[in-house]
Amino acid sequence: MFFAKWKEAGKIYADKRMLSMLGLGFASGFPLLLVGSTLTVWLQESQIPYALIGLFSLVRVPYGFKWLWSPLIDRLRLPLFWRLGRRRGWALFIQFCLLAAILAMAVVNPAEHTAWMALLAFVVAGCSASQDIVLDAYRIDSFETAEQGAGSAVFVLGYRLGMLFSGAFALWLTAYLDWTEVYMVMAAGVLIGMVTVLFSKEPEKDRRYHEDREKLPPFLRLKRFMKESVVNPFADFMRRHRWGLILLFILLYRLSDEYKAPMAFVFYKDMGFTNAQIAYVSKIYGMLATIVGGLLGGMYIKQAGLPKALLLFGVLQGATNLVYIGQAYAGNNVYLLSLTVCMDNLAAGMGTTALVAYMASLCNVAYSATQYALLSSLMSLPRDIFASTSGLLAEQVSWPAFFLFASLLVLPGLALLAVMIKKKIIV
Repeated sequence: MFFAKWKEAGKIYADKRMLSMLGLGFASGFPLLLVGSTLTVWLQESQIPYALIGLFSLVRVPYGFKWLWSPLIDRLRLPLFWRLGRRRGWALFIQFCLLAAILAMAVVNPAEHTAWMALLAFVVAGCSASQDIVLDAYRIDSFETAEQGAGSAVFVLGYRLGMLFSGAFALWLTAYLDWTEVYMVMAAGVLIGMVTVLFSKEPEKDRRYHEDREKLPPFLRLKRFMKESVVNPFADFMRRHRWGLILLFILLYRLSDEYKAPMAFVFYKDMGFTNAQIAYVSKIYGMLATIVGGLLGGMYIKQAGLPKALLLFGVLQGATNLVYIGQAYAGNNVYLLSLTVCMDNLAAGMGTTALVAYMASLCNVAYSATQYALLSSLMSLPRDIFASTSGLLAEQVSWPAFFLFASLLVLPGLALLAVMIKKKIIV
């Protein structure tokens, strides 16, 4: 009986829509490390101070504030791309911009032009965040509520494969190419997203969704746009019971994992691991663990429901972060590193899938891009704002103390989750 339920839950992964989710997830995931951990290694090898490396987290601020321009992407159609549809047209346009931004970033030497590198990384993050707005909306519109967990799991699988490309593969390439050439190769990752967009169809929900397009004077058109695109999406969300607690929970749930993220590669290098070892362990074994965690997470959500999944995966996220303390004392032990990274990434894959599925379930199809952008921005803020202080902390305390502090950051989110489950805010 138990295995029959899991088999039935797994049938959703055979749906043909999942292939599009895989490609779009890849397109969404690969730019992140180009302004994240891969860039961190480039900066460290360029002798950039730890505190400044930590502050480079601020270049990813667009991920935390993409809700500001999401109404434009949610409601407007681009003149040259409108035949592709509301979602696909924007996706292709943004991908052209992203390709140009990554190529520009590739030709800058961070040791000589640190400020320029920060600015271009900011532009790449802005293009990537804009792409996330439309691809997240495409994913949400493609599935019914009961299917969101599985759809999110496959999207996250593609996302992790994209990170594998810009993480492990990029680091492996540094043995044969300089960093400029590596980033030029990375720019080719945009092509996967372009091909997926061109060969996919607009979601059925989006094709059924129509807007009143009667001609109005410019002022009235602007007034209507502001009401429909800015006011209505947020007003619709705020009709939810205890919407403030929902936003706070999304902000806190991944705080523990996201705080340590900017310093993870710096920690590996301090332990004496080479780029090749980091690539194989952190970005291959770890990524496989994340993928497995995401797929198992999607199946567990379908079987047990979101409340139980969020609670279990939240506990695992905090517990597995403590394993890094053992790694700090063991030092250069590649076997323990493999265990540490795999345990951490398995829990992270489960937790991310559950949170993404929960956020998707909150969105109204009429405003899915804007509402999901708001929710995912809150998920990004700990990584992009609060985590910018991680380098300062790492310079002041030992690595065991650093990871203990990061692990304890899981407690506020779990406490709030318990309250929300008890009050049936999450059901």
